[in-house]
Amino acid sequence: MLKLLHRWREEAAKAGYPIKRLAVAFEAGRDGFWLARWLSARDIEAHVIHASSVAVSREHRRAKTDRLDTELLKRSFLGWLRGERDHCKMVAIPTIEDEDAKRPHRERESLVGEQSRIVNRMKAALIRLGIRNFNPKLKKAAERLDSLRTPEGEPIPPNTLAELRRDMARRQLVSNQLRQIEHARLERLKQAPGDGPHAMVRLLARVIGVGVETADMLVQEVLSRSMRDRRAVARYAGLTGSPDESGRRRREKGLTRSGNARVRRGMIQLAWRFLMFQKESALAQWFRGRTESAHGTRKTMIVALARKLLIALWRLVRAGVVPDGVALRPA
Repeated sequence: MLKLLHRWREEAAKAGYPIKRLAVAFEAGRDGFWLARWLSARDIEAHVIHASSVAVSREHRRAKTDRLDTELLKRSFLGWLRGERDHCKMVAIPTIEDEDAKRPHRERESLVGEQSRIVNRMKAALIRLGIRNFNPKLKKAAERLDSLRTPEGEPIPPNTLAELRRDMARRQLVSNQLRQIEHARLERLKQAPGDGPHAMVRLLARVIGVGVETADMLVQEVLSRSMRDRRAVARYAGLTGSPDESGRRRREKGLTRSGNARVRRGMIQLAWRFLMFQKESALAQWFRGRTESAHGTRKTMIVALARKLLIALWRLVRAGVVPDGVALRPA
C-alpha cells in the first residue's frame, strides 16, 4: 500500500501536479488502529471513519459490494475534508499506551464472567443429581465432593465427579488471575500516584460507593478522553435518548445504545449503588423526588441518574467540582 501511494504521488509530480498532502481513511473495525498509527509515522494523514456515521439509503434493500462501499466512503471522506462535518464522523486514534491501559480492567471483566459460568456449570451438574445444598465457591468444596450423596444415597458418579474437580481447578486458576490483576493495579497506583489517569482513579475512589475497579474502568474508558462538553460525555456512554420526530409525531425510542456499552452497564450499576451509599446527596434526593409518587418509573429514571452522575464525575476529575452532598473518603 505504501508503494502504491508513493507511485501515485510520483506519477502526479511527473504530470505537473505535485502532491503535498496524502490523506487516507478507512472504517473502524476489528483490526483496530495500528494501520492509522503506522501511516501517521510515515507522514501520511490517516483518519478512521465511524462506520455508523455514514448515511445510507433506507428506502429499500441496497446493493452491498466492496466497490459500492468504497465509493460511498470516498464521497463521505471528500465531503469531510472539504469541511462539511456532517458527511461522517472520525474516531479518535488512541496511542498504544492508551490501548494497553484498558487491557487490565477488560481482562478482569472477562475473567469475572468466566468465573460465573464455571460456578453455574457446577451448580447445574449437581442439581441434575438432586444436590442443592452445596456451595462450590467455598475453600474446602473440593474436599467435600467425596462426601456428597444424591437423594437416593448414592455418591456422585465418577465422570461427573471428575468434571467437577476439573471445573474447580479451572475456577481456582481464574481466581488467582483475578487477584494478580487487582494486585498489579494497586501497585501501579502506589508507584505513580500523581500520574494523570492514576490521579483521576484515586480521586474517584474517594467517593463513597465507588470502588477502585469502577474508578479505573471509568477513567480508562471515558474520563481520560478529551470530551468537548457534558453532552459529548453522555453521548459517548450511550446514556442519551433517541427521539423519533416526523411531522407532528413525537416519540422517544429509548437509549441510543450506540456508545460504549461497558461504560453504560457500569454507570447503571453504579447509579443503583450510589443510591445506597450517598442518600444525602443532591442527585439521590432528585431521584427520590421524581420516583416516590410515580410508580413504575424507577428503571427509567435510573438511566437519567446514571447520566447525571457520569457528568458529575467528569466535572470532578476535570475541574475538581465535588457534587452537592456527596461524601468523600479522607485523601
